[in-house]
Amino acid sequence: MRVAYTEQLSDLTGELAAMCGLAEVAMQRATQALLQADLALAEQVIGENDRIDDMRLQCEEKAFALLALQSPVAGDLRIVVSGIHIVADVERMGQLALHVAKIARRRHPAHVLPEDVRGYFAEMGKVAVTQAARTREVLLSRDLDEAAALETGDEPMDDLHKHLFSVMMDSDWPHGVAAAVDMTLLGRFYERYADHAVEVARRVVFLVTGKLPEPGTPELTGVTPTGV
Repeated sequence: MRVAYTEQLSDLTGELAAMCGLAEVAMQRATQALLQADLALAEQVIGENDRIDDMRLQCEEKAFALLALQSPVAGDLRIVVSGIHIVADVERMGQLALHVAKIARRRHPAHVLPEDVRGYFAEMGKVAVTQAARTREVLLSRDLDEAAALETGDEPMDDLHKHLFSVMMDSDWPHGVAAAVDMTLLGRFYERYADHAVEVARRVVFLVTGKLPEPGTPELTGVTPTGV
């Protein structure tokens, strides 16, 4: 009985990591669709978003079943409760990638991005995908040092977002209001994607230690996991 229960907990973690992998691929493809005005890639991201939604429902059902039927305590309870929070963050990452793809599709066959800001979004996409990959690894490894690094890993995204905003607010911005609106929305989508990856890292710290770190905690090395 205990073996089956342990396997269910492990399956929940594995499904959360797999769901994060789908969100990672979705943002990678959405960014390519945005940079290349690739309608087929945008449609692929939009069409496959249901897979993330389906996995969210599966993870939630599994977590609530564990709560109802197994009455987990201590460390096991943290796994289940953290899973419920994590699934919401990862699902939102998938939705944000979906929003990027929809903007690429809406503007097709035109390029959404003016040439002088394309580099910003190429880099923001790279940071977002890297964050998602690290999030997936942290979910599986529960490595506190890596979770701490991930929590501050969105700083490059914040810097890029600020620089992008300063470019758009320049009085010499030549691309008009519609382009500025698209850039503002897209910048926000990438920033929030990274924020949700950070939140997952914080939940992993709670899962291991029983304590949620304060936002922006610079160092978690030496935090001792609580007993199970």
